[in-house]
Amino acid sequence: MLTHLNPYKKKHGSVLYQYQYQYQFTILSNTKKMDLVLNFLNTTTIGLISLISLFLFLFRFSKVSHTKEPPIISGSWPILGHLPLMRNTQTPHKTLGALVDKYGPIFTIKLGATNALVLSNWELAKECFTKNDVVVSSRPKPVAVELMSYNQAFIGWAPYGNYWRQLRKIVTLEILSSRRVELLSHIRISEVQTSIKELVKVWSKQVSEQSTSGSNLASTKDYVSVELKKWFAQLTLNMVLRMVVGKRCFGEMVDEKNKEEAIRFLDNIRDFMRLIGTFTVGDGVPYLRWLDLGGHEKEMKECAKKFDKMLSEWLEEHREKKVLGSDKVVGERDFLDAMLLVLNDKPIEGFAADTVIKATTLELIIGGSDTSAGTLTWAMSLLLKNPHVLEKAKEELNTQIGKERWVNESDITNLVYLQAIIKETLRLYPPAPFSSPREFTEDCTIGGYHIKKGTRLMPNLWKIHRDPSVWSDPLEFKPERFLTTHKDVDVRGQDFELLPFGSGRRMCAGMSLGLRMLHYILANFLHSFEILNPSPESIDVTEVLEFTSTKATPLEILVKPYLSLECYETM
Repeated sequence: MLTHLNPYKKKHGSVLYQYQYQYQFTILSNTKKMDLVLNFLNTTTIGLISLISLFLFLFRFSKVSHTKEPPIISGSWPILGHLPLMRNTQTPHKTLGALVDKYGPIFTIKLGATNALVLSNWELAKECFTKNDVVVSSRPKPVAVELMSYNQAFIGWAPYGNYWRQLRKIVTLEILSSRRVELLSHIRISEVQTSIKELVKVWSKQVSEQSTSGSNLASTKDYVSVELKKWFAQLTLNMVLRMVVGKRCFGEMVDEKNKEEAIRFLDNIRDFMRLIGTFTVGDGVPYLRWLDLGGHEKEMKECAKKFDKMLSEWLEEHREKKVLGSDKVVGERDFLDAMLLVLNDKPIEGFAADTVIKATTLELIIGGSDTSAGTLTWAMSLLLKNPHVLEKAKEELNTQIGKERWVNESDITNLVYLQAIIKETLRLYPPAPFSSPREFTEDCTIGGYHIKKGTRLMPNLWKIHRDPSVWSDPLEFKPERFLTTHKDVDVRGQDFELLPFGSGRRMCAGMSLGLRMLHYILANFLHSFEILNPSPESIDVTEVLEFTSTKATPLEILVKPYLSLECYETM
């Protein structure tokens, strides 16, 4: 009965059912389609995500494999890093050289909080100083450099940039140019001859006194003792001071007051070389710098103050002479005169002219005297340890020069064995075994390793120069190698197996002058005297590394005149 009461349902029931059915079918159909779409999308998405993840993984792996960092040696201390290792009983270059067999020719050490890259073969050195030379042409700024180089006003310690470029141009073209070095040759000649004549007078006086007293000279054969390390130091300082500031500090013509000042100056140079290579607490932990543990900063400031006082006086003397109109002819102008003329009181990149002049003057004096004296001392030590080489050098001098005259600078070209002796000395004892410190200014790749910006560069020249794959009998003193197997290898920065003066943009600006001094002094000393080792024991070649490699002990030898006495009188 109730159905009769709902006619619409009865009449339209089938249609309503049909619509309901179609509606439900449509929903179900759309749901299935949606499921298919979702399934398709899920599969595609998962695939894409998987591919992207794989790509990112491979990219990351590839990136890591191409940016691997050089091995870091073990034993790093908190805060100090590997500094305790560097203070081993051996010199640092020997200590690090011994690690090459374990870590390879490229590895990293920590100097406090700073990473330093140590290179130990010529191929890596070549890659650094050619392909990446711009990146490694700047200098770090340790505390010692800040305090003792007029805040990096030294050309050798200045960061790579406009100041360095301008000063380098002035120094190479005006101060250390071939022409100016040649114009000052009379100073080098005068100083060598004066020092030799003074030594001959000492010999003559001693022989006369022994003869008067009836002493038996058979044991020493009329020889006089001389401490060569000191003799070379005084000679080279006199030579450099005269070329740079027109002064002479040692010798008969110098009064006692100036001699005392000269001795203090020489001692101050030794302090400078010791302190400039000192790693302070402030270098490793900058926020502890104020403590000045060890008192190094105090010493550095005192050393710098002493030099500045003397340099200021010399500068004022030159300036007063210039104002008074006592200009020197070109051939008599020293380096300080030239600097005054070139700069003409104009600053360079924020550095006052006086600061630039004092900094450059001090750098020329220290760099020219200390390293030259050290190399000459090593050369004589090696010659005394190898008397057959000494004899061969004297034979060459007799053949080329004879016994009736001294050696001229123009003779050096013909003294090829003597030049080989200097090369071999520089190979075994490079003045700065780690060269001058450099700093990476950009990320780069060396030897396949990723090197980060700010890393220090330490090429171990001592190790490179003793590489057995390059040098036969690398520990032996054999100058002949530079006349035979290595006759085309030079020291001027283009042959990367021999880099005593460095290479690239930052190689030593005073190299040419330094080589002239070394050849000329050694040639005349060997030619002027008979030389003996006073002790039957072998020459001590223990070295100490300050900033440069220095013989740890004095070098006492016996000498007597070799040339005719008339030759010394005409010097």
